[in-house]
Amino acid sequence: MQGEAALARLGGSARESAPYRGMVRTALGIVQEEGFLKLWQGVTPAIYRHVVYSGGRMVTYEHLREVVFGKSEDKHYPLWKSVIGGMMAGVVGQFLANPTDLVKVQMQMEGKRKLEGKPLRYRGVHHAFAKILAEGGIRGLWAGWVPNIQRAALVNMGDLTTYDTVKHYLVLNTPLEDNIMTHSLSSLCSGLVASILGTPADVIKSRIMNQPRDKQGRGLLYKSSTDCLIQAVQGEGFMSLYKGFLPSWLRMTPWSLVFWLTYEKIREMSGVSPF
Repeated sequence: MQGEAALARLGGSARESAPYRGMVRTALGIVQEEGFLKLWQGVTPAIYRHVVYSGGRMVTYEHLREVVFGKSEDKHYPLWKSVIGGMMAGVVGQFLANPTDLVKVQMQMEGKRKLEGKPLRYRGVHHAFAKILAEGGIRGLWAGWVPNIQRAALVNMGDLTTYDTVKHYLVLNTPLEDNIMTHSLSSLCSGLVASILGTPADVIKSRIMNQPRDKQGRGLLYKSSTDCLIQAVQGEGFMSLYKGFLPSWLRMTPWSLVFWLTYEKIREMSGVSPF
């Protein structure tokens, strides 16, 4: 969100009020100015989101892989099918989880509003849901859903497709077996690819979901995700699309590692075949 060029249209001072500080200085600034626990701002809606999002995407991907597309007789799953399945799974999971993601993004920006001297919008997660619903109706809970599912499609193309492809490549073409080592290597690769593909869409999604809106709920800065993309590149340069890549990667890699190791272990304990 730092250095957002489009904010200049709303008065000019907003852009300078939050100078770019980078990952480490931003983290230290949050701790010094707001307290250590503010690093977990928005964790409750983030958990709500993953209950819906992860459940939706995993069920969708496996249904597409096993029932719709199907594997070949030698259990090989072509890359193009995995890419399509990963993107479709991301779209379904994220569309279902959009209200929780909207609340998470807006609550995480409350600290910035406080530092800028603006009044806080929400007292907690349930108040945020109620306020968004009261001001924008049901449709308000799906604000920003288009860039959100675009991001999810790219992230899951990186996460699900990479994990599935790398894991089965290692099992079929190397001495490694379907064990924790294979799962770990595959998840590390999936976290990196997901971050590379998803960061530009994450920047656009966050800006659209957090932009100020008029009384009708329409955004004041961006007309669409394409408009946000053009304004970011023209006003801040192409690399602005990768703002936050390092913290995104540092978040995605351990998350991917924990998720896949846990998921594979739960399948094993439940008597279900490996992913």
